[in-house]
This record gives sequence, C-alpha cells and structure tokens, in this order.
Amino acid sequence: MIENAQLIGLSRQMALRRQLDVVANNVANINSTGFKAEALLFEEYIMPVAADRSFPGGSQQLSYVHDWATLHDMQPGSFTQTGNPLDVALTGQGFLTVQGPEGIRYTRNGALEIDADGVLVTQNGYPVLSEGGNTIVFNPDEIDIAITADGVISTNAGAKGRLGVVEFADPQELTRTGDTMFAGSTPMAAQSTRVVQGSLERSNVSGVAAMTEMIRVTQAYTSLADLMNKQDELRRSAIQRLGDAQA
Repeated sequence: MIENAQLIGLSRQMALRRQLDVVANNVANINSTGFKAEALLFEEYIMPVAADRSFPGGSQQLSYVHDWATLHDMQPGSFTQTGNPLDVALTGQGFLTVQGPEGIRYTRNGALEIDADGVLVTQNGYPVLSEGGNTIVFNPDEIDIAITADGVISTNAGAKGRLGVVEFADPQELTRTGDTMFAGSTPMAAQSTRVVQGSLERSNVSGVAAMTEMIRVTQAYTSLADLMNKQDELRRSAIQRLGDAQA
C-alpha cells in the first residue's frame, strides 16, 4: 500500500511539473505579440490493482493523475495602436497564413516587415501568404501602403493582393509549433475576421493570474514532495522494525 501511495503521488508530482512548465511559458510570453495562453486538462486514470484480503470491500481502485490534453486560450488580447502601416491585428478567430520552414503555419502575430527582397514577412522572416497562397512582394519605390478590413493590400502602384486570413472550425485542434505559430490541416476562408491596420494584438496572458497560478502550483508541488518524503521515512521505519523483529 505504501508503494501504491508513492506511485500515485509521483503521478501527481509529474502532472504538477508539467503544469508548472506551461504556466512558466505563459509568463515568459506576456509581452509576445499575438501569444495565446495555454492550460492543461487533467483526468483521473483508474487502475484496479490494489488487492488485499484485509480490504473491507475487496480490491480497491487506484486513482492516478494524467495530463490529458493542452487547451489553447483563444480569447483575444488587447489591441495596441502603433501607427506602423505594416502592423496588423485581427478581430475574430482568424489567423494569418505563413510559409514556415516546415510547411504552412498560422499566427496572430501581425508585426510584419518587408525584407531585403521586398517580400512581406513576419518578425522571424517567414513569408506572409496571400489568399491564393502566393508571397506578397513590394517594389522599392512603392509607398502609401494601405490594408483594408478585408485584408486587401494596396500601394501607390495599385493592389498587391489580399492577406490569406483563415479560420478554423475548432481552434483547439491546432498544434503549437512556436510561441505564436500554429499548424492545422483544416483552414477555412475567414468569414467574421477583420484586419485592423496600424495595430497589434497583445498577449492574452494576465500577468497577475499567471503569477498567482505559478505560486499555487509551486506550493502544491512542494507540499507533495514533503508528503512523499514522509512516506519514504515511514517505509524505512517499517523495514527496520521488521528486520529487528526477525532478528
């Protein structure tokens, strides 16, 4: 029974360690443009392996802790006006389409730039794609960049294309591939998302809530570690008494 208690405590300790990693990552990205917070979902994992004739009701089930899934918090962050014509924020649940090094990716980070080749890129240098899947290229002499609410980009030389803004039926199916990048296989043309030029969406992480959660998880981890140490002492004491009795 002591070993079962140790294993159950260890499963909870592993879950708390994983939860602490997630909370710490949220805190580290409080100032990351377009970052979406994460949270862990836990479930009870039952194993009917605790058997002993002294149990009044027969064999007992053991309840372990299992981190079942990671939940993306897709609530929008606050908007900050920058006045930069290449900065865009998205209302609704849409994402910008980006050509990443390992394939198509999606992001809410609208801090865009124009690289040395005139290509519209993210801060990481990944090309931003149009709704047709093409890169958006500017000539060196083009000025007066304007982006409409529908994502249409134009300059003094005329229309340059439309931003490839997409939505997902279930954003929870997305897989995080970077701090603000996601991968997904079922994008749809945006229906309710609008583009706001000259603004950026801030991280949706609440600093106070995240720090409070980090303190709570740390205290729970410490308390559980103390409990497991006491269980170790109890087992050592039981083994020592058993040895003394047999001697």
